[in-house]
Amino acid sequence: MILIIGLGNPGKQYEASWHNLGFLALEKFGIKNNFTEFKLENKFKAELAQKVGDEKIILVKPQTFMNASGTAVKLLVNFYKVNPADIIIIHDDIDLPLGKIRICKNASAAGHKGVQSIIDELSSKNLIRIRLGIQSVKQGRIPIEDYVLQKFDKTDKVVVEKMIQKVTEALPLILAGKISEAMNRFN
Repeated sequence: MILIIGLGNPGKQYEASWHNLGFLALEKFGIKNNFTEFKLENKFKAELAQKVGDEKIILVKPQTFMNASGTAVKLLVNFYKVNPADIIIIHDDIDLPLGKIRICKNASAAGHKGVQSIIDELSSKNLIRIRLGIQSVKQGRIPIEDYVLQKFDKTDKVVVEKMIQKVTEALPLILAGKISEAMNRFN
């Protein structure tokens, strides 16, 4: 079984914000690949969508808010007995230029509190991550905590859509065990 976790914040006020790119990428991937619709599962504190084929894949949108994402992930890992190496996390990253993606494995959270929450709860950083670049000149002097919660504008939306398209192309390679190929192609 594989868990693909998209990080974000629940609630309409956070839709189309930088911090919710993980949710957006996961939704797009789910639609493109015929997953079930997302459904809130209170016992996991997350919205889940799934597809059963050769291997069961569950898409996860934690509903615990970004900085407590590990709570929902740990509930799922304990219930399904998932190895951290079988978890893929998709999240925004202020350290990458807008529009860039980076695939990494077994790396530190690098200051991302949602990722750190997951690492802390699982006591492991042996995860695959797809980092989505949100660094922009528009950020200016706004504190990072405020910037990541801002909605992106129409100009940025074009870049965001291209970045999410890259994620939907990278995920099948990663799921097929071709992480090096995905890194070479998209990093």
